[in-house]
Amino acid sequence: MTGKADRGKRKKTAVHNRLAVLRAEHGVSRADLAAAVGVNPQTIGFLERGDYGPSAELGLRICEFFELPFEAVFSLRPFTPMSSRLYRSADSTTGEQP
Repeated sequence: MTGKADRGKRKKTAVHNRLAVLRAEHGVSRADLAAAVGVNPQTIGFLERGDYGPSAELGLRICEFFELPFEAVFSLRPFTPMSSRLYRSADSTTGEQP
């Protein structure tokens, strides 16, 4: 039985994604992506927040839209922020500490 405190809370999915970053990089709105893959814009928002995990078909449609392999868009582990990868790469080439 769930209490009042549990109502309205969604369980986060174990599937992580880079949808918000990819949309920003490509200048694509939630509505544009939703129309391209055949879902409601709210679904894209649910995916981005981790409130919903995509079906295999939807995940593949999204990957096809961005022309990226599945593992570049979705993962069972949180993605390392791209900024930390960039800074780590720059530090290793210059020998400087952050």
